[in-house]
Amino acid sequence: MSRNFLVVDPEQRLDVLKALASPIRIQILKLLRTQSAMNGSDIADKLELPQSTVSTNLQILEAAGLIRTDTQKARKGNQKICHSTFDEVLVMFDDDIAPLRSPMIEVAMPLGLYTSCEVSAPCGICSVDGIIGMLDVPDTFLEPDRMKAGLVWFTQGYLEYKFPNNARLSQHTVEAVEISLELSSEVPGTSADWPSDITISINGIEIGTWMTTGDFGDKRGVYTPSWWKLKGSQYGKLKNWRVTKDGTFVDGMKISPVSLIDLDLSNHHSLRVRIAVKPDAKHPGGINIFGRGFGNYDQDIILRLYTAT
Repeated sequence: MSRNFLVVDPEQRLDVLKALASPIRIQILKLLRTQSAMNGSDIADKLELPQSTVSTNLQILEAAGLIRTDTQKARKGNQKICHSTFDEVLVMFDDDIAPLRSPMIEVAMPLGLYTSCEVSAPCGICSVDGIIGMLDVPDTFLEPDRMKAGLVWFTQGYLEYKFPNNARLSQHTVEAVEISLELSSEVPGTSADWPSDITISINGIEIGTWMTTGDFGDKRGVYTPSWWKLKGSQYGKLKNWRVTKDGTFVDGMKISPVSLIDLDLSNHHSLRVRIAVKPDAKHPGGINIFGRGFGNYDQDIILRLYTAT
């Protein structure tokens, strides 16, 4: 059985080290490793801890990417189910990590550098300095100033980005494609219970749909600028979509059978990555995409090509 492990450079991922530097959080991780998945109340009962203590520590673990959460229907309302993300965490300095990794080609795409778009209102674009164009006017998405975007949102439609296929240029065989971005749903104001189905395609092939559970506004995003109103979307979840020979995965969980063979990357000069909320989505709850200067991660849309050694 394959194991999912995280290799951490302590100079780059202090958030992971801080998340692990707590006996309570270690107990939670151990419990989730043995029990597979649990809600916060069950974790509190099992560890004989106050619910508030468990909730605070679960937020820290999730922010560091050490657990993931899903919302499920419960007898009374919804419940948040927690899953362990990794089987092992290895702490190594960068010089030691390099030999463990397959060669990797990474491209960071600024949020506003999409090559094609079709969106419906409510919608909008922000830079770290203010609103770009006019709110709820889809034509604003054609404004040249969109290149400064740190946050975009829309109800239905898509944005498409064109990444160079640098593995083809260097004549390397791709073993995995990974797309990393921070996402939430979109509702006027915010709501933690507002599901939305987000579909990602590569070169016209849908690799899978993932459901975000809400539009998060319970606290200001770590990088969200102070001028952005608190009642607006504050942060999302950092999701890693990964396509391998075995299918497509989001944070290690398989979501579709679409594999590298289906993408046939060796015959494409570029990778057209489309991020969409489809008109026929079961949960058409809109989308927020967070880029640099907004949300909790301060990153562009990242495409990684892992190649054979």
